[in-house]
Amino acid sequence: MSTDREAAQAAEAAPPSAPDPDEAQPRVAEDPAPGGAGTTGAAEPPDAEDGDGDGSGAADGTAVGADSDAAEAEAEAEEGAAEEAEAEGGAGAQGGDGGGEAGKPVLSEAAAELAAQKVERERIARRKAERQGPVDAGAKLSGKAADLLAAVRAVESGEKPSPVYFDEAPVAPRRAPEAPAAPRPARTAAPAPTAAGVEGVRAVLARGGAPEALAVPAATALGEDAAERLAEDPWQLLAVAGVRPTQADGFARALLGQDAGPGDERRSAALVGWLLEQAALKGHTSLEAPTLEAALAQYGVPDPAESLEQAIGEGAVLVFQEPLGPPVAEGEEQPVRVLVGLEGYALAEESLADGLARLANTFNDLADWEKAATGPGAELIRAASGHGLVAHTGGEAARAEPLALLAAARDLGLRVCLVAHTPAHGAVTAWDLLSGAAGPGRDADGQFAVDLLVVLDAPQLDVETAAALVESVPDGARLVLSGDPGVLGSAGPGRVFADVLAARACPQLVSRTPDPGPLGELVSGVGVGELNQVDAPAKEVVIVPVRDAGEAVHRCVQLVAESVPRAFGIPVDAVQVITPGHGGSAGTRALNAALKERLNPGPGRFGGFDPGDRVVHVPAPGRAVPARVVSADAQGLHLDSAGARTVVPKEQVESRVRHGWAVTAHQAVGARWPAVVVVLPGDAAQALSRDWVYTAFGRAERHLSVVHGVDQALPRAVAEVLPKPRTTRLTGLLRALVAAAQDQPE
Repeated sequence: MSTDREAAQAAEAAPPSAPDPDEAQPRVAEDPAPGGAGTTGAAEPPDAEDGDGDGSGAADGTAVGADSDAAEAEAEAEEGAAEEAEAEGGAGAQGGDGGGEAGKPVLSEAAAELAAQKVERERIARRKAERQGPVDAGAKLSGKAADLLAAVRAVESGEKPSPVYFDEAPVAPRRAPEAPAAPRPARTAAPAPTAAGVEGVRAVLARGGAPEALAVPAATALGEDAAERLAEDPWQLLAVAGVRPTQADGFARALLGQDAGPGDERRSAALVGWLLEQAALKGHTSLEAPTLEAALAQYGVPDPAESLEQAIGEGAVLVFQEPLGPPVAEGEEQPVRVLVGLEGYALAEESLADGLARLANTFNDLADWEKAATGPGAELIRAASGHGLVAHTGGEAARAEPLALLAAARDLGLRVCLVAHTPAHGAVTAWDLLSGAAGPGRDADGQFAVDLLVVLDAPQLDVETAAALVESVPDGARLVLSGDPGVLGSAGPGRVFADVLAARACPQLVSRTPDPGPLGELVSGVGVGELNQVDAPAKEVVIVPVRDAGEAVHRCVQLVAESVPRAFGIPVDAVQVITPGHGGSAGTRALNAALKERLNPGPGRFGGFDPGDRVVHVPAPGRAVPARVVSADAQGLHLDSAGARTVVPKEQVESRVRHGWAVTAHQAVGARWPAVVVVLPGDAAQALSRDWVYTAFGRAERHLSVVHGVDQALPRAVAEVLPKPRTTRLTGLLRALVAAAQDQPE
C-alpha cells in the first residue's frame, strides 16, 4: 500500500455511530423550502447520507407556527427515539420454536401466535371497512393476550383503557383459531388527485398558512376527500413526506385555535403513524411499544400509553407479541416483547415469511445435478439441486458461484433468471422484473415463468420488494438468495437477507472464494474489523492524507481528472468518487460542483444540468441509476443510461436527479468501477462505520485512492462501529413457520 504517511495505513473508516438506515432513505435534491418555517437542506450535517433516493427528507417549510428551534428540537427527539428503538429492538425478532401437544398434530405456540395475529388483523380490516362492532372476544385467548383484546375493546367502547398494559410484558402466545389467514393485499400507487381536489386542499392550506406547494402531495397522500379530512384533522398533514410535527402543530393551531392542544386524540394518532414511518426510513419494520411511548412523550403527548392503545384499537397500527428465548415449561410465563407496526410493512413481512417457508417446505423436485457440480460453484449447485430455498454468502469474487449455478441449470434445460441490484450484463433488476419491463414474464397464474431465480445483492432487498418477488416465484421452483452480509443494508425497511440467515430456515453456503489481490486483502480485513496495511506493489491502494475539506476537494479533483487516468490508463468516466454524505464542505454536492467545473463546465441551463453531465437518476426510493444528460426540452430532462433513454419530467428533475461524479456508498452499493476515490474529510468521521467502509472500499476493481482526513477515526471505526440494528419480525416469523412444519406429521 502506498502512502504519504505511516499514520494512514488502510483507507477505511467506521464511525462511532454507524450511518443511520435513514441514510439509505434516498433523497436526491437539496430539498428547497416551499415556504414556511421548517428545516433547511443547507443545515444538513455532513454525516448524513441523506440523498439516496426518494426526495422525502425534511420538508423545508411545510407549516406555519414552528419556532426557530423547532426543527433542531425535533431532530434531537427523533434521534433519541431511534437510539432507544435500536437499543431495545435488536437486530430482529427472536421467535421461539414452540411445540405441540403430545400425540396431537397441533401447531407450535409460536406458529399459533402468528396465525392468531393474522386472524385479528383480518377482523380489524373488516372493521375498518364496515365500521361495525368491536373485535370478537376470541374464546381461546387467556392471560394478558386476553388483556390486550380487552384493552382494544375498551377503547372502542369509550371506556378508559388499562393504563398498565404496556408496562408489563404479555405472557404466552395465543393458539390459533381455525380460520384461514387473509392474503396480503397488493399495494398500488395512489391515484393522481383531481384538479378540484387539489384546489380544495390548496384552500385549506391557505387558511392554515401552509405553503400551497403542499397541495398536490397532500391531495395525493390523503385521497379523494383530502380537503375535508385535512380541515377536520389538520395533523393528517403529517402524511405528506417531509412534514414535521411542529409544522403540523402550527398548521393545526391556525385552523383550530385553542382547540389544537398537545393531548388532542387526532394529534396523538397522527404522531403514532408518523413515528412508525420515520422508523421505517431508518430500516425498522416495527418498534417496541415502550420505544413508541417514549417518543410520544418527547412530542408532548400527555398519556402516551393511552394514545398508543387507542391507535391499536382503531386499527391504525397493529400490535404483535414475540416470544423471547426458548419455550418455557408448562405453567411458567413466556417472556415476550410487544411490537407495534404499520399494516403495510407487517403484512409484507408476513407474506415474505409465508412465501419463503412455502418454497423451503413444499419443494419435492429433487434432481441429480452431480455431473454439473464442478468448479467453484459445485457446492451451490448440489444444494440447489435438492432444495427450493438456498442462501449463499460471499464477497465480490464469490459472485462467480451463483453464475456457475445459473449456467448449469440452463444447460439442464431449466428456465432461469438472474436478478441484481443494479443493471448488469445478463441480469435484470428486481424493479424491472416485477414491472414486466424485463425478465421472463409471467405465466397464466401471474407467477414468474422460471424454474430457478437467483438474486444477487440480496442484502439490498427491502421487505416489500422481497415479498413481491417471493410471492411471484411458483411452487416447485428454486430460489437462491446470494450476497455479501458485510455491505450496507437496504434503503427500504427490513433486513431481509440477514433475517433469513439468522432464522436458519434453509441451507446456507459460505463461499470459500477469496477476493484477490491487495484490494481483496484490504476489504476482507475490514469485514472482520481489521484495518490492515497491505502490500500494493502496483499501487492498487493509495492513501492521500489531507489537512482539511478544501484540500480534500482539490486532491479528489486532481486524482479523478489527472493522476488515476495517467497512472493506470483508466478513463475519467470509469473513476467513481464515494463520500459519506451529501452535505458538508466535502460532501457529494461540493465534490460534484468541483468535478463539473473541471470535467464538464457549463451554465447548468437545464435545472442545473448540461448535456454531458454525469448524473444519478433515482426513479424510486432505493434505486440509483447512473446516467448521462443528453438534452432537455418541454418534456423534461433526457438521460442515457447504458444505451437506454429516459425522460425525467421537469417537475421531478430537482428531486430525482443529482450529479453523479461523486455519490454516497448507499448509491454505489451493488456496482463496481475500475477505479474508486473515497473521500473522507475530517467532518465525516462520525458518519463512518465498518459496513460503510467495507462497501465503499469494495466498489474498486483495480485501484482505490483514499483521500484521508479522519486520522485514527478510520481504524477505530472499522474495529468498533458496527451497523445499527433494525427492529424487524422476519426472523421470528420464519423460525415459527419452520417449527410448525417440523411439528406436522409426515
